[in-house]
Amino acid sequence: MTLAQAPLLVDGAMHSAQTFRMMIRDLSRGGEGITEAADLKVTPLPVPGSGVQIADGSAVIRGQANAWQGSYTAYNIGTATVPIAPTGATPRSDLIVLRITDPEYEGGLDPAKDAINTFDVIPNVPTTATAPPPGVTGIALARLDIPASTATITAGMICDLRNVANPRRERSLRTAYPRTLTKAWQDDDKWHTWPPEAQWKIAVPPWATKAIIVLTLAGLRLDFDDVFGVVRLVLGNRPGEGTAIDDDQGKGVRRTTAVVADTLTVPAEYRGTTQRLYLEAQMSSGEKGDLSADEGTSIVCDVEFTEGPV
Repeated sequence: MTLAQAPLLVDGAMHSAQTFRMMIRDLSRGGEGITEAADLKVTPLPVPGSGVQIADGSAVIRGQANAWQGSYTAYNIGTATVPIAPTGATPRSDLIVLRITDPEYEGGLDPAKDAINTFDVIPNVPTTATAPPPGVTGIALARLDIPASTATITAGMICDLRNVANPRRERSLRTAYPRTLTKAWQDDDKWHTWPPEAQWKIAVPPWATKAIIVLTLAGLRLDFDDVFGVVRLVLGNRPGEGTAIDDDQGKGVRRTTAVVADTLTVPAEYRGTTQRLYLEAQMSSGEKGDLSADEGTSIVCDVEFTEGPV
């Protein structure tokens, strides 16, 4: 195989469609899927009926004929309506696919007058289907699991199968070092903000759909008596799962490390805003030991935002 001559940046060169498809494949790093989180979402009709609607948006679709077919782009402006046939005496699953039918590789369509990019319904797929059949150049947007004798498509029948072709990620580390001793002293089984150093203002990217947060507290101080409490992180007003700190060693100073972590869904109203990230502690009324942060405590917060379909 010789080196393909596709000098896109050279004046006077001729460029085939494959040249541009290969450029799309390279720029998308071989990925395929929707471009951004809300693109091409399948939902019921405004008044549920015998069809679905597909939101506007765009996607990258990788060719399936061979390794050098390259990738295609397709976009939907506005909302498209796709009719769905009613079921008979048995249930049926249909796959909603954004499909490319390129006559260079399949069929006999004329790109000058025929629709090459289409929303296609592949009927009678397995109830576990998540991708088009082998050899089909397209991406699955949703699967409809339709009960028997049904002509109206409702939200509960739609399984979203979209994925973002090249999801964005943004990760940052923050640290804090207490200079004075502070105690989680309220033994009342209620949540209280603590320690005061474990608070940050977090800029949420406008595309973020999830936040993966890992917060490590090294060198926590325990003393006076047995300790039992729970520590959790809060982003905005969204609390994560709690981590228990349970120590039955009685009197004397001890040190421990706690890791508090969770994956939080980012609400739409948080995107593109700054939100407070902080810790809360809930200390048991049944134990009288003290949980403290002091000069021997280090706090490390790892925050990663990711992008996915919404």
